[in-house]
Amino acid sequence: MKRSAGVLLRRGDGRVLLVHPGGPYWARRDEGAWSIPKGEYDDAEEAETCARREFLEELGSAPPSDLVDLGTVRQKNRKEVRAYYGEGDVNVAGVVSNTFLMEWPPRSGKQQEFPEIDRAEWFTVEEARAKLNPAQAEFLDRLP
Repeated sequence: MKRSAGVLLRRGDGRVLLVHPGGPYWARRDEGAWSIPKGEYDDAEEAETCARREFLEELGSAPPSDLVDLGTVRQKNRKEVRAYYGEGDVNVAGVVSNTFLMEWPPRSGKQQEFPEIDRAEWFTVEEARAKLNPAQAEFLDRLP
């Protein structure tokens, strides 16, 4: 089973930070397509270590030092996602994501590079509930 870990960041005005996946498959999707900044980990890595690493890689800034474990959810694709909550702020205009390679267009034999996330935005909790992958929306109910 695949496992991911990420950080759900909330700033002082109560808005939460979500990221939109990059690449051609996600380009036109909006509601239900957004995520917390997260990435996969295996038995050799602690979930919180992964969450911190992925936050830095996807957003270009370090997560808050104090994080609270919000537990796990299981997505429709059976991937288990663990979230950690923190308070802080990130300038979304300055987000610089790492990239990945994939064959595009399909069956073309051409490799293209795409950003892991194409944008990050701050949303109210109500807006985030509609934007988030449905399973991850449960993390909003677990916020302290």
